[in-house]
Amino acid sequence: MSSNRNGAKPCAWPRTEIFRPADYFTGLTEVLSNLPVGRVEQICDALLRAYDDGRRIFLFGNGGSASLASHFACDLGKGTTARCNHARRFRAIALTDNIPMMTAWANDSAYEDIFVEQLRNLIEADDLVLAISASGNSPNVLRALEAAGEAGGFRIGLTGFQGGKMKKLCELCLIVPSDNMQLIEDVHLSVAHAVFTTIRHELEGRAAGADLKVASAAR
Repeated sequence: MSSNRNGAKPCAWPRTEIFRPADYFTGLTEVLSNLPVGRVEQICDALLRAYDDGRRIFLFGNGGSASLASHFACDLGKGTTARCNHARRFRAIALTDNIPMMTAWANDSAYEDIFVEQLRNLIEADDLVLAISASGNSPNVLRALEAAGEAGGFRIGLTGFQGGKMKKLCELCLIVPSDNMQLIEDVHLSVAHAVFTTIRHELEGRAAGADLKVASAAR
């Protein structure tokens, strides 16, 4: 079976051919209809456990996935507090945001080390890493996942195609059922927003419940 330039094998799902805008949105609808939503719910639960336990969350990816790592870290770190100022906050860190560190490791060692070497400075047992790679085969992402496992971290992966090598390195892996890079990236963003808004709702519900208890005790 042949691979594309990112090392991802063709997906078992029918190939998405896009010639017009309508084709794109039809393809996106089909992918979403086959998304394993239960796995998204499991990601929500894992992130909430990390939050409750005060663990750090490290996010990383390349290209568009790098942008999503930064975006997702912002949603978790700030977005979950936007409508309710929680005493506890998500300790979310995007390894894609430290450009000097990334370029130093890329220049002095190898591009494959830009995430793993940052992670080795910071990760502790039971911290959570969230790796994003549409192909599932990005070497720098895989190295960081291996190091996270060695450190006793909990590993979540967002990928596509057939999961690549990433799926065997994660305790929890969501594989978008598509062979189209752009559709996969779109769905990854949707997953991030679904997770973030679900968690925000949960935390707001907890805060409201705590306020009711305080009000009842004051009566």
